[in-house]
Amino acid sequence: MTRETKLILCPLNLRHIKHDYAAYEEAVEMAQRRGAKLIVTTVAPEIERNMNIYDSDAYWGQELRKFIQAHPAEGVDVELIVRKGAVHRQIVKLARERKVDLIVMEAANPKIQDYLLGTTASHVVAHAYCSVYVVR
Repeated sequence: MTRETKLILCPLNLRHIKHDYAAYEEAVEMAQRRGAKLIVTTVAPEIERNMNIYDSDAYWGQELRKFIQAHPAEGVDVELIVRKGAVHRQIVKLARERKVDLIVMEAANPKIQDYLLGTTASHVVAHAYCSVYVVR
């Protein structure tokens, strides 16, 4: 018996979104096929490196809305959420809080320190209580 997927979480790294957003496209297609709601989230840093960003919640919220307007999810109920903190922890925490059925996320190109410390995707896969679909 297959599991019913009603809620999909798709975290986006808006700093790199111009280059690749395959996970978002995959999440939208999955939500359309399954009739699921889609939560699109981005995680802002606790302390902004860019001194021109005074209110990171507002700034990243606006950037997230711009992305969704440019790439609409036709026929899908989409909710936007901005979180602050460590990306890997916030993704797992949000998935647990909202009782998400599936997380669809990008696989980063690992650097040497990622082999020692672990990537965001590997942390989410290891700690999430739901299924995780990693897009390369």
